[in-house]
Amino acid sequence: MLRRLALGLLTLWLVTIVVFAITNILPGNPAEVRLGPLATPEALAAEEERMGLNDPLLVRYWNFVSGAVQGDLGISFKTEQPVTADLSARLPATLELALVATALALTIGIPLGFLAAIRRNSWIDHLARNIAAVAAAMPIFWLGLMLVFVFSYTLGWTPGTVGRWPITEDAPANITGFLTIDSLLAGDLAALGTALEYLALPALTLAIIELAPIVKMSRSAMLEVLASDYVRTSRALGFSPRQVFFGDALRNALIPVLTLVGIVLGYLVAGNVIVEQLFSWPGIGRYAYQAVTSNDFNAIQGFILLVAAIYVLLNLAIDLLYAVIDPRIRLG
Repeated sequence: MLRRLALGLLTLWLVTIVVFAITNILPGNPAEVRLGPLATPEALAAEEERMGLNDPLLVRYWNFVSGAVQGDLGISFKTEQPVTADLSARLPATLELALVATALALTIGIPLGFLAAIRRNSWIDHLARNIAAVAAAMPIFWLGLMLVFVFSYTLGWTPGTVGRWPITEDAPANITGFLTIDSLLAGDLAALGTALEYLALPALTLAIIELAPIVKMSRSAMLEVLASDYVRTSRALGFSPRQVFFGDALRNALIPVLTLVGIVLGYLVAGNVIVEQLFSWPGIGRYAYQAVTSNDFNAIQGFILLVAAIYVLLNLAIDLLYAVIDPRIRLG
């Protein structure tokens, strides 16, 4: 674990170098973006000085790294707020969306993939493969728009692309930042229903896209395990299909699926910019999009560093879960 923590810290340090280099060679002047094209040269020079753009690159990099170690990612040029505060306020919305979407995809994808492997070449296997192929082929923005058209504008079952909470109502007290959990903690079932209504379509959009790799990996992993020598031996010894599945096959098939889940969950946290923008979801993905469009490199650097930290923590958690699923891994 100490070795993995050290590698995680090394990864984050390398990320700071790459991120700082990329954001500082992007075209455009943040001071000019902030003041507008009609700004005078004097005003532009004063704004560049205030934003620290005239400092040498090494000085700016040192200020970035030393501040990040202390939790200070600078001030957002767009919001005039600390980047750390902006990301902290928006991260729960992104995590709630990503976790609900992942839970929904896992609930459907893993059983469907395992069942398709057990019933290979049956109708359920063909159905699972077709579902995975269709889910993988659909562009995420088109899928989101179609779901909004059907469930919001045609059937009227869910809100449209209007954010996370109705602007005419007060949200439950902010305890965890997760509206569903805060509603439960407040004992307000009506608020829970409202939170789920607004969460339904963006979570379903991400879950459908996430379903494809989970079904494919689950099916492939279970087929590989069912063809192994120890499974054939268990069958030859007279164990029932139920005993073979739960005793020999399930845990071994879950290991590659768990790896995929960690990768996909990290992707959803970092890469659901399109869905957050489409549904006006106030998460870190939409924040990053707005930072890129306004050349707010402090916010961009903070976002990418946060995503890198999330990936490191996910990999660490997956390593721990490996040992829970397969005790043999602890010997390494």
